[in-house]
Amino acid sequence: MGKPKIRFKGYNDEWEQRKLGDLADRVTRKNQDLVSELPLTISAQYGLIDQNEFFDKRVASKDVSGYYLIENGEFAYNKSTDAPWGAIKRLDRYENGVLSTLYIVFGIKENNPVDSDFLVLYYSTNLWHKGIHEIAAEGARNHGLLNIAPADFFETKLMISQDIEEQNKIGKYFEELERLITLHQRKYDEMKTLKKYMLQKMFPQNGPKIPKIRFEGFTGEWEQRKLGNVLKFQNGFN
Repeated sequence: MGKPKIRFKGYNDEWEQRKLGDLADRVTRKNQDLVSELPLTISAQYGLIDQNEFFDKRVASKDVSGYYLIENGEFAYNKSTDAPWGAIKRLDRYENGVLSTLYIVFGIKENNPVDSDFLVLYYSTNLWHKGIHEIAAEGARNHGLLNIAPADFFETKLMISQDIEEQNKIGKYFEELERLITLHQRKYDEMKTLKKYMLQKMFPQNGPKIPKIRFEGFTGEWEQRKLGNVLKFQNGFN
């Protein structure tokens, strides 16, 4: 049991430790009817994403009838990513998809006091790594594949609020932060592109003496000067 150092007003109860198996059920439905032929992979940055988009090629076999069928809102654990203890992501981008049976797929139990967004947030931290470390078999790093039994995976423990409304508020709060980060990242990328464009246009290139873009009121030609005529050089650290 424990309490966060910072929390929303009105919530005072201690958080509790729960087994993942108490909150979620393993999903082992096979894609026998070829409901989906979209092979997915897990990316730490993009989550569950189309293999063709992420790898620029298809890694899955042509016959995906033996793969797991994962539905939107369900989670998957990939134990063979570049991340030290694998990655756990929720399917958000597509209605459904297929995953290799090397993945552990699970969905939140019905009428269970755990918020899906809260679970997404929890698995974006490193709080769950200790539990994976404890169940990983000795020598599990051979070939980059963690040796983790599904039964042991569902024995891992999470520290969660007993109030689902608090879970929901926490999930929504960080979802909004992520949205703002994405927005500012997009603006940052746009400014970098603008800077590159203006550097090309506001400085004469390869012969011309007049920039293609300049501030209003300046019309004269630029001139070529030796660096030694512009700067004064000194010895030492100056």
